[in-house]
Amino acid sequence: MEIIDSGDYAEMFELAPVSLWLEDYSALKALFAAWRADGVTDLRAHFAAVPARVPQCSACIRLIKVNAKTLSLFEAKDAEHLVANLGLVFRDDMLGTHVEELVQLWEGKPEFRSHTVNYTLSGKRLDIQLHGRVLPGYEASWERVLVAVEDVTERENARRKLSASENYSFGLFAHSPVSLWVEDFSEVRKLLDEIRERGITDFRVFTDVHPEFVSRCMSEIRVLEVNRRTLELFGAPDKPALLRSLRDVFRDDMETHFREQLIDLWEGKLFQLREVVNYSIDGTKLNLLLQFSVLPGHERDWSLVQVALTDITARKKAEAYLEYLGTHDVLTKLYNRSFYVDELNRLDRKGPHPVTIIMVDLNGLKAANDELGHAAGDQLLRRAGEVLNSLIDKPHHAARIGGDEFAILMPETDEAAGEAMVQAIRDLVAINN
Repeated sequence: MEIIDSGDYAEMFELAPVSLWLEDYSALKALFAAWRADGVTDLRAHFAAVPARVPQCSACIRLIKVNAKTLSLFEAKDAEHLVANLGLVFRDDMLGTHVEELVQLWEGKPEFRSHTVNYTLSGKRLDIQLHGRVLPGYEASWERVLVAVEDVTERENARRKLSASENYSFGLFAHSPVSLWVEDFSEVRKLLDEIRERGITDFRVFTDVHPEFVSRCMSEIRVLEVNRRTLELFGAPDKPALLRSLRDVFRDDMETHFREQLIDLWEGKLFQLREVVNYSIDGTKLNLLLQFSVLPGHERDWSLVQVALTDITARKKAEAYLEYLGTHDVLTKLYNRSFYVDELNRLDRKGPHPVTIIMVDLNGLKAANDELGHAAGDQLLRRAGEVLNSLIDKPHHAARIGGDEFAILMPETDEAAGEAMVQAIRDLVAINN
């Protein structure tokens, strides 16, 4: 074994690729001894009570020498330049970690570690990994402590960027105006693979014969995360409450929709778009636009999928009202002339026959409008609509086909049944008049 002399060690110190500081901590050790004699037992609590004691400790540390890497890292011309400006190097974020370093020494440990922040003399921030050790032979005096400073700024910047990106992505998820669900469909994938291996080729026919398979697949879906809009939409105070109520949320027609979703997955459609019906926890019906997608990188096992639900309840109500307006007279709530003509043509082509048609005329409408005003005439028409609506049930229909003209369509009704309806209308009109 070759013995390395002190000159070699000095050269190794100077040329080391990491920043090295050789320091004298003997005055700090003496200060600690004095505090112990004064009854201090918990250094961390002592610093919390008397914060000025921290810089007092720092002032006890004497720098003996630094290597070339230290000067280049902290942008110092030489050791004297660095020592004269240590206040620029050790500041701000370093106080808390410096306390931890001192506590480690106070507790009798021969070395200390910390992740802290220093600054170059030009003010550039440095994230550093610090490792200090009392050199062998100096354990009693702490006259020689070697501190290695590793610059991890690039790594920490990358970590901060990643963290910011993750926070941004999570923020988009958490505060999205659309209900978002992150789910695990891996067990569903396994179930589909199992029946495929059994030779099943027509999945639609299979689910016709085995509807319980659809229910089983639904029970194997695992909800990983939901966003705030989901809780608001379904009226849940928190995620556990929502998960406990999934049977109330996904019911009735949802199994039919889910079956179609499974059929699409069977056929390899990993992005789907369809309208579904769910229910809030209080039972309110929700019309939703569902967007389902297996997230990139999870196409093989479906372990991560995203379901986006857009509330289209208001739109569906508007569409239903527009459809209603297209076939109904707003004033009387009866069907309108357009519906009457279309239904009459349909009955003529397809039946069922015979068809009885009753024509009704409202007497005195013009006189009511002229003498009492159109409000009185409208009230008369509304009352006529109420009379006819109270008598006519499907498959029969009552329609307002003109200003004061009404028609009643009665499919699969003979003349005798038609006469009975006429008499019923007359009797009810007599009561209302």
